[in-house]
Amino acid sequence: MARFLFTMLPADDLGLPTRLVPIARALADRGHEVAMFNPAPAPSKLIAEAGLKNLPMPSLPVPVPTFDLVEVSSTWDVEHMFGALYADEDYVRGMMAVYVELMRDYAPDVVVDSFDLLACLAARALHLKLTTVLQGNFHPASRGFLWWQPERPATLPSAAAVINKVAAEYGLAPEARCVDRLAGDLCLIVGTPETDPLPSTADVVYVGPIIWQHGDGALPDWVAEVSRQRPLIWVYSGNPRYAPGVATPIDSIVVIRAAIAALSDSAAQIVLTTGFQELPQEVDRLPSNFHHAAYVPGPVMARHCDLMVHHGGHSSVMTSLMAGTPAVIIPTITERESNARRLAALGAGEVVMPTSGTEGEKMINVAEFRAKVHRVLEEPGYRNSAQQVAESMRKYGGAQEAANRIERFATASPSDRMRALGGGV
Repeated sequence: MARFLFTMLPADDLGLPTRLVPIARALADRGHEVAMFNPAPAPSKLIAEAGLKNLPMPSLPVPVPTFDLVEVSSTWDVEHMFGALYADEDYVRGMMAVYVELMRDYAPDVVVDSFDLLACLAARALHLKLTTVLQGNFHPASRGFLWWQPERPATLPSAAAVINKVAAEYGLAPEARCVDRLAGDLCLIVGTPETDPLPSTADVVYVGPIIWQHGDGALPDWVAEVSRQRPLIWVYSGNPRYAPGVATPIDSIVVIRAAIAALSDSAAQIVLTTGFQELPQEVDRLPSNFHHAAYVPGPVMARHCDLMVHHGGHSSVMTSLMAGTPAVIIPTITERESNARRLAALGAGEVVMPTSGTEGEKMINVAEFRAKVHRVLEEPGYRNSAQQVAESMRKYGGAQEAANRIERFATASPSDRMRALGGGV
């Protein structure tokens, strides 16, 4: 049996853990030793629900990040985003030390990462096998978040100089781009060539959608009892406030505000969930046709509803498409806009772009949002398109196939790597 460590960018939302937890659970069920690392509150709850070990923060001092969330929210691609996240050399050096200590203490055979550059760097520094689990627009070969734009600006910031300086302290060679360090010895793409297109030359394996659902995924009784005589809309905001009481450009409270403004007087029933987050204090009272829960099992809820409204996270897009349920998306950052536009291009929903106010709060055109909700509910073409995508997704193995690939990779010699990769696209 092998020992696996699952790492991810430790943001306080469920997008990354919901794709890793099913794989980790599958490997643990096969008798492997598995641990995860994400100390943020909401991911910690999801990891605990799955019955998995979440390693504690090492005893080293944890540096305070210093990055501009305005820039993070409007990046062109991963390289640009890393330029905003990792410009502080002291932060990079301190967090690199945290990950190196974590991995030395746990001593995994394989590190399985999703979008944590410094975890990937630490795995390389310790000569550990590295698998990465990415969405298409995170991969080095992708066209980035603004894939519909003709040309990437040449002057965008990069953290390559900072990362290379710290990497050299661990004996690692420089890389021209930070994003190239995400590729992994084995790279699995969550999604399909249809939803997450990459060039045919990309060295990846598509495994299809992966979304965590505990046990049989039964819905709470109160959800099952909501009347189906009227349309049922599931509104998923993700984290409404990343910094409690303080507005940031990446907040998803705009999704909640839009739903309340546009749907409180509608005939629809609304199930509002926030991903193990509490409702913000400014939402002091919900309309009578709204029903709130911090969390419901995503795949079964998506199948149960007539429409999803969400913030454009990749896992939310996968959840709606896997269920064959159309969506109306209010993307709050460019990465989410990228995902939203992919779904809309497949004919499975609509996008409503927010604008930024003077204090950084996102705002929405309520009339546009209301009209698109009604259009997607009433025109069958959106659901038909979503169901066609769902059908095409069924040929991929999801978490079990990802676990198969990672399990084989854990025991493969370098000369076996191509056999481990073969036949997955």
